[in-house]
Amino acid sequence: MNLKERLTNFRSGRNCTLLGVGPMSKNCIDATIELAGEHAVPLMLIASRRQIDSEQFGGGYVENWATQQFADYVIENDVSQNIILARDHGGPWQNELEKNKNMALKDAMQSAKDSFQADIDAGFHMLHIDPSVDIHSKPSVDDILERVYELYDFCWSYAKQKGKEIIFEIGTEEQSGGNNSKEELEYTLAKMKEFCEVNNYPFPSFIVIQAGTRVMETGNVGSFDSPVRSGSELPPEIHIPRMIEVCNKYGIWMKEHNADYLSSEALKWQPRLGIHAANIAPEYGVAETRALVKILTETNQTKLLDEFLALSYNSLKWKKWMLKETTASDFDRSIIAGHYVFSNEKAIEIKNKARLKVNDLDALLKSAVKASIQRYMTSFNLSK
Repeated sequence: MNLKERLTNFRSGRNCTLLGVGPMSKNCIDATIELAGEHAVPLMLIASRRQIDSEQFGGGYVENWATQQFADYVIENDVSQNIILARDHGGPWQNELEKNKNMALKDAMQSAKDSFQADIDAGFHMLHIDPSVDIHSKPSVDDILERVYELYDFCWSYAKQKGKEIIFEIGTEEQSGGNNSKEELEYTLAKMKEFCEVNNYPFPSFIVIQAGTRVMETGNVGSFDSPVRSGSELPPEIHIPRMIEVCNKYGIWMKEHNADYLSSEALKWQPRLGIHAANIAPEYGVAETRALVKILTETNQTKLLDEFLALSYNSLKWKKWMLKETTASDFDRSIIAGHYVFSNEKAIEIKNKARLKVNDLDALLKSAVKASIQRYMTSFNLSK
């Protein structure tokens, strides 16, 4: 039984939305593995190239792990075999190195292939092909689709050569907080069907659809959870079923990205509306950061707290998350960027010193992340 069949069987008779968890830290990874085992539920660990990448690209900010180290750790600890190793946003210019080198399209595409090859070698189960980023131009839908075809062809051919089973997710544009049109979706899926049939390739299992979600700072500023409609957008209860109708026609599942920080009531609408899967990442990093700050505060470790907040703030990793007219304080910025520095030598030193007063520090941090993940699992009807 292949992975898509396993997931189909799991969802059979369940009105649920599958969950993709960003591996924001080792504690987050451990929390995900534990929850998947405790509830006998498949959970996707969706690693972006910034979080985890191959040794060729210097690994990622999560534990400074390269792809193989990350996969080995998960596979060894996932005794219940409920974790789906997934690449999130694989494609050209999805790694900072490619941007910093100002790579041309040809080189960036080869770089993306090298990264995907490492994923397949390491035993990833699912690859998200996303060539929506372009640092040189604004490509058309057809341009992006051509890049999808090239990467799809490479990944499927290499996986087959290596005797590896993989499934695909495709996404052809950045999340804006608005909605895709039904016409766009029909066109994309029709072109993908044509490509797959001509080449005798399996059709992708998931497609990313914009459903009015967008993360900025520590909130969701998209239209999904807003009482006010944006322009001429249809409300989600009308728009999403229309999009899922198209998905069902092509036998593909809808994947929602950037569902972080939605209210619990909004999250309960995910399975009600028929959304097949959703990704959450930054919220879990912020949950762990807040827990660390709380612990350092409550144990009067003010010097260590100040050092951590300064380290986080000075990383400037908060910049991409800020609203144009932000009112966020420096403290708020430090909270947003905290998970980016967990594997920094200075942060490790801070945590080691904190353990002198808090023996179970990582257990407490992991518990905070588990509670955050559990909120989604409960809302998505994956657990009670």
